[in-house]
Amino acid sequence: MKNIYIKDWMTTDVVTVHIDASLPEVHDLMTKYGVRRLPVVNDANQLVGIVTKGDVREARPSSATSLNVWELNYLLSKLRVNEFMSRKLVTLAPDTAVVEAARLMLKHKVSGLPVVNEHGSLVGIITESDLFRVMVEEFTEREAAAV
Repeated sequence: MKNIYIKDWMTTDVVTVHIDASLPEVHDLMTKYGVRRLPVVNDANQLVGIVTKGDVREARPSSATSLNVWELNYLLSKLRVNEFMSRKLVTLAPDTAVVEAARLMLKHKVSGLPVVNEHGSLVGIITESDLFRVMVEEFTEREAAAV
């Protein structure tokens, strides 16, 4: 699998979120597009972070809060993604081998990695689901060839 590359399996139509987006906006984007992570970009469309469903969950208040629903919604609307996103990024180049992506995901205990070009611009994302697709397709082809 060393000659199978990220560029052939990554998602290129990546849903991103602006660094100034509010917590409800992030949650709405994740729900609308059915994604568990969003790369965070700045005004120059440069990758500056990543936010996951777990980050969103942790940013939400406890159910034991004494705030009423209006106070709570007001406070949540003021919380910006740059306050709860992950800034420590592990990224890949499009010509990285799929097996290296899997190693990095295991090492850093993440389920997806942004893919950037030589200029640092976001060009895709590779997730554990993409790696499962690679495995299924590769093993199916090998089984067919063995018959």
